Amino acid sequence: MRFGRNLLRSERARRWLCALVALYIRLVWRTSRWRTLGGERPAALWDASQPFILAFWHGRLLMAPKAWRRGASMNMLISGHNDGRIIADAIAHFGLGTITGSRSKGGTGALRAMLRALAAGQNIGVTPDGPRGPAMRASAGIIAAARLARTPILPLSYATSRRRVLGSWDRFHLALPFSRGIFIWGEPILVAEDADVAALEAARHRLEAELNRITAEADRQCGRVPVEPAPIESEAA
Repeated sequence: MRFGRNLLRSERARRWLCALVALYIRLVWRTSRWRTLGGERPAALWDASQPFILAFWHGRLLMAPKAWRRGASMNMLISGHNDGRIIADAIAHFGLGTITGSRSKGGTGALRAMLRALAAGQNIGVTPDGPRGPAMRASAGIIAAARLARTPILPLSYATSRRRVLGSWDRFHLALPFSRGIFIWGEPILVAEDADVAALEAARHRLEAELNRITAEADRQCGRVPVEPAPIESEAA
């Protein structure tokens, strides 16, 4: 474990690892047959130059860059830890940017970073269960950003027929080459500017339910058993 941490602190080693990750994503993409459901939803916003918040579960991160329109702005919110830097360097191979924020200390750093990007007309991407979980349970920060920025949230998920579901906290979906794959864009989540505490919590529940719905549907479309969210009880742990 110490060797692995020391390796990731090396700039050269991290760049090689990220290049390999990007190469693997391209391999899965090019050797698989993909289709998209709900693609008209992001297309309408892209065509209107309307920034939005992309939301997807941490465990469905790997192939997400391939769902994005080439040339459209995107900045992924990541943590400043080593794993976040790996993600940042890997997605840079697909022309996507990053902003750094943290859910620690009340999440104010992450919220400010999101608002700055949205105010500049940039789309942002958020894993609302990251970086530590619980898996497939949405945090409130993304809802607060959508309210303050008056920006819609658009859920996204994907699945592949050939995969490995890892034993990590996020039940990471490792897509395998030579698969059938599907991207599903969900219904947009709108948060009223004057939403009170109850309305904000209702919006959080809507986002969580929609992300879990399209994730389960993507798994079923690929002939796989849907991955279950973490038990609700774990949120209070």
